[in-house]
Amino acid sequence: MNHCFQTTAKLAAFAMAALPLAVQAQVLEQTTAASSSEAALNPVVVTAALAPRTANESLASVTVLDKDTFRRQDPASITDLLRGQPGVDVSSNGSFGKNSSVFIRGTGSGQNVLLIDGIRLRSATSGGAAWQHLEPRMFDRAEIVRGPRGSLYGADAVGGVIQLFTPEGREDGPQPRISVGGGSFNTQRISTGISGKEGGTRYSFAGSHFTTDGQPVRRDGDNKGYDNTTALARVSHTFDSGAEAGVLVLRARGNNEYDGGENDFVQQVAGVYGELPVTDSWRSRLTLSEARDENDDFSAFGDSVFDTKVSTARWENTFIVGDHELVAGTEYSEDRVNSTTAYDETSRSNTAVFTQALLDFSPFTLQASLRFDDNESYGEEVTGSVGLGYDLDGHHTLRANYGTAFNAPTYNQLYFPGFGNPDLNAETSESVEIGVRGQYASWFWDVALYQTEIDNLITGQGLQFNVPETRIRGAELAAGVEVNDWTLAAALTYTDPENRLTGKRLQNRSSQSIRLDADRELGEWSVGGSWVAQNHRYRDAQNQDRLSGYGLVNLRAGWQFAPLWSARVTLENVLDQDYVTTRSFDGADYINAGRAGFLSVHFGQ
Repeated sequence: MNHCFQTTAKLAAFAMAALPLAVQAQVLEQTTAASSSEAALNPVVVTAALAPRTANESLASVTVLDKDTFRRQDPASITDLLRGQPGVDVSSNGSFGKNSSVFIRGTGSGQNVLLIDGIRLRSATSGGAAWQHLEPRMFDRAEIVRGPRGSLYGADAVGGVIQLFTPEGREDGPQPRISVGGGSFNTQRISTGISGKEGGTRYSFAGSHFTTDGQPVRRDGDNKGYDNTTALARVSHTFDSGAEAGVLVLRARGNNEYDGGENDFVQQVAGVYGELPVTDSWRSRLTLSEARDENDDFSAFGDSVFDTKVSTARWENTFIVGDHELVAGTEYSEDRVNSTTAYDETSRSNTAVFTQALLDFSPFTLQASLRFDDNESYGEEVTGSVGLGYDLDGHHTLRANYGTAFNAPTYNQLYFPGFGNPDLNAETSESVEIGVRGQYASWFWDVALYQTEIDNLITGQGLQFNVPETRIRGAELAAGVEVNDWTLAAALTYTDPENRLTGKRLQNRSSQSIRLDADRELGEWSVGGSWVAQNHRYRDAQNQDRLSGYGLVNLRAGWQFAPLWSARVTLENVLDQDYVTTRSFDGADYINAGRAGFLSVHFGQ
């Protein structure tokens, strides 16, 4: 009872923190107003509802990292942008291409979905996405949707969905761009691209190369290098009839040295789509896509191959009925595994039908969705969600959500020799959330409280098994402001992920984090910095192997020294923190990079 009271008190205190922000926001609104600030602070989001909605209209907890954020922070890794965002935690086996995991609301990488321009990327063997191989200069936007989305995206969308968007040609005529840089650890990087619009055709082509000698991942170890070459091609055409067709290919390949060996990797998404306005109120879209996750591994234990391919066909229909919007569709996908490891099964297919209603009864809005999945390996699953929003006034929106999801066992969890368990059950979850958002001309704040209950959580450092009951409680506070050439953002996260059988915290999760980002425009110059701090986490399920918390300070500065030309300096981990987010099975720390500096020169918009 005392523990329950303390947890409830923490959540209540967290929510109360939003009240003074609301008062300040009303004052700021009276003194500043800019349409560009409103667009940046209340962006359009498409991932949460399969339809464009501004952040304050969305009934989900969302965070958008826009093009300006990508360019200001100029990160070495996508995970550097995600670390410490509301509800998001990151752990890695070192820096520069080393294995990384992204947690959303206390759920692991295999319990979340990564989309690239609507195409899902994951490994069918490990279940999670290879975040470490995503080259940030190939993207100019990220949407982080927190909360279950199983009824829209199927298996694994338990904690949330992150979608990355590649550049889209929007300006008339070709717009070239190039970036060259380097720095610590003999790091070198170059990226180039061209995008634009000619008549009804939009195009974007880009390429990049990143290489580094790296640093040791164990104390007193050898440097572990990494290289990554990525290419992107995206073309679409809108016809006079309103029909649209497009194609996307994004491919990354390279080599990563890790503790005990190295691997050659390929990450690829490819898709083609056609969209047709059947009537004035009915649009139909068909997407055919393929995602590849391939690894040729060379280690002291021998050479191995883990290649997975996910092929998907998705047909989606959108109907407009007055102020309401209905979506109905079907999806077929097939996983295939080609490996030197003898899996009992090497392919499985999944067939799904789904529907969603977005209803506007102003000041009330309703989002309801339902999905049925039939998988040849783990059977049938039905997931659904319902969200209700209420506009309290012109600036404040209250929301409440309930949703279910499931996480399918991976090939490794089911069949890997000495590790897999073919008797595993799929994880199932129920989540509830309440939230409120304040949206003003130059300021916003958003607070959410949630609880997720997961049955049959799959875990184990050796043989995999199901944990009967897991409960994750949490609270998130996000705020942002653009005023007087300042761009400020803050995120606070509290998470209580508990194994109900033992009362222990789930391993590899921190329970508290804070992130502050501040940037200032000074004419031709710009300066900024980020501070990310997280408390301790446990490497083991018994909560005996503790990893200390840490705080990171990153600084940056930019100079627009000529039209279309700029230079940027970034200093990462300025305080040279020795921080660890995970350990190897033999108890050795996987250390991350210390203080590092990088300089880059850019041409283009």
